[in-house]
Amino acid sequence: MIAIIIAGAAALLLSIVGTPLYIKLLEKRGYGQFVRDDGPTSHATKRGTPTMGGVAIISATLVAYGLSHLLTMTLPSVSVLLVLFLMVGLGVVGFLDDYLKISQQRSLGLRPRDKLVGQFLVATAFAVLALLFPDDNGNTPAGTAISFVRDIPWLDLAFAGTIVGFILFAIWANFLVAAWSNGVNLTDGLDGLASGATIVFSGAYLVISFWQWRQVCSVDLEAGGLVQCYDARDPLDVAVLCAAIIGACIGFLWWNTSPAKIFMGDTGSLALGGAIAGLTIVSRTEVLGAIIGGLFVIISLSVIIQVTSFKLTGRRVFRMAPLQHHFELKGWNEVTIVVRFWIVAGILAGVGLGIFYLDALPRLTS
Repeated sequence: MIAIIIAGAAALLLSIVGTPLYIKLLEKRGYGQFVRDDGPTSHATKRGTPTMGGVAIISATLVAYGLSHLLTMTLPSVSVLLVLFLMVGLGVVGFLDDYLKISQQRSLGLRPRDKLVGQFLVATAFAVLALLFPDDNGNTPAGTAISFVRDIPWLDLAFAGTIVGFILFAIWANFLVAAWSNGVNLTDGLDGLASGATIVFSGAYLVISFWQWRQVCSVDLEAGGLVQCYDARDPLDVAVLCAAIIGACIGFLWWNTSPAKIFMGDTGSLALGGAIAGLTIVSRTEVLGAIIGGLFVIISLSVIIQVTSFKLTGRRVFRMAPLQHHFELKGWNEVTIVVRFWIVAGILAGVGLGIFYLDALPRLTS
């Protein structure tokens, strides 16, 4: 519990104090945001705002997490180290994309193929390593079974053998990483929207991970020897990471809220998307994460619907996609959109937490 408090407080302090120093560095080097000409006209005023702010979020998260273990004299867990690998790896891909956009002063950074290759390599390495390193109970950071509030036994991807399970899980992990990283990337279109939504998501997962850690494993003989606990390998340390991400994002949001002094860029959105994907995988709540992070899912679907409709019928469903820009073109104020989307994110996170608790309720009352 002390480690959670230390991680959250340290990340908040590092982010809120370090971000303005980083802004000055970016301004000195002229690393400003390039704004697309086909976007909402109100965004023209954002041209030149420092970007690549994800570096501040990643740095604060890493230092705060390390500091929490240093002060509590404990070792980091394999599960969280893998999530951090995923976060930093995708952050590097995003950083390269941002840097090319800035240096070439255009909206296209890395070629789509190169970006996908980078994401694939990082996600595949994460997937393979996550199926190794069992603890004393035999639990590895991830499992080959697709999970909802816990692993679903009849959806085990290793149904045809260990090697097949590794391959299918790697494909599943790549899908999750691509979906979440692109979901956060698409959400990062208005000041503070993606960082605020990530705070809500990480807050929900702090509760979930802490709950998983608090449950004592016991065997229910009447239920055929069913073990009444969760399969997550390192839930308490995952809660520490969630606290660090929350603190880092809150500190960044202080400077990222409208009118933003800095943008997270692809550096931040891909890194946070990777962290979100990793959290759902190591906590064995992959499908539940789609409910808790429903705002990211809705915004991603708006783009899919828009593109599909235009290609099939030549008509657009929304005035502009992603969804937040549709409401901008309808005349909604940017702050109004952001706050209302935060509310939607909070409601969906609450629904997800409710589902998670309802699963545990029969076990608590039995």
